[in-house]
Amino acid sequence: MHRLWIGSTIAALVVGIVVWLLIAYAAIRYRKRKGSDAPLPRQTAYNLPLEVVYTIIPFVIIAVLFFFTVSTQNRVMERSNDPDVTVAVNAFKWNWQFVYPDTTNANGGQPVSTVGSSTEIPILVVPTDQTIRFELASADVIHSFWVPEFLFKLDVIPGNDNGRDNVFQVTVREQGAYVGRCAELCGTYHAFMNFEVRSVSPADFQAYLSARESGMSTYDALVSIGQPGDATSTTPMRTAREQVPVG
Repeated sequence: MHRLWIGSTIAALVVGIVVWLLIAYAAIRYRKRKGSDAPLPRQTAYNLPLEVVYTIIPFVIIAVLFFFTVSTQNRVMERSNDPDVTVAVNAFKWNWQFVYPDTTNANGGQPVSTVGSSTEIPILVVPTDQTIRFELASADVIHSFWVPEFLFKLDVIPGNDNGRDNVFQVTVREQGAYVGRCAELCGTYHAFMNFEVRSVSPADFQAYLSARESGMSTYDALVSIGQPGDATSTTPMRTAREQVPVG
């Protein structure tokens, strides 16, 4: 995605510079000089070779950009049949739930999950250098799963079956904490519908899951692997609103 945008920007600059140079040349070369009685340049109705050239060149530019766009899109949307980690992402007004379906929580036998609240940012813990499959679902309206550092976002459309449209995968290369947001206007607290992706080493990830399966909370499990228990890239939404009398 980064290479596509850089290439497209360079192509746009090249075209822009050529156009600006042609405009400057025409404006200077054919300007009306002060005190000159010279007639206007010869006018022509059309120039067939020139029209063919400036029809073909834009077509070639568009075709090249289209080719690289489709190639990049296909690569970004590739899905592995056997991902290393699967995460079920449940979006709802106005927070997120992250479920690891291949795990079992000691407290009730349900999969390990993390859910956000008005006072807690949900933290999605993932390993680095492994294929991570996200299966997205919405409980109400259209949301959008967006991590800016991923250079990718996907709308979470209610009613689409997981495994079909609401699925993508990534491989996180660097350890760190990355803010995630909802990128689709979904209601009153849309602007505060944040989450955090915490990427750790594969060994720490396995230790985190083991801690969660033993019954630890997200906070305690993160602390047990040497990570901050609370989100560091964003803060919880402030739901308390002070009403100001009118009049």
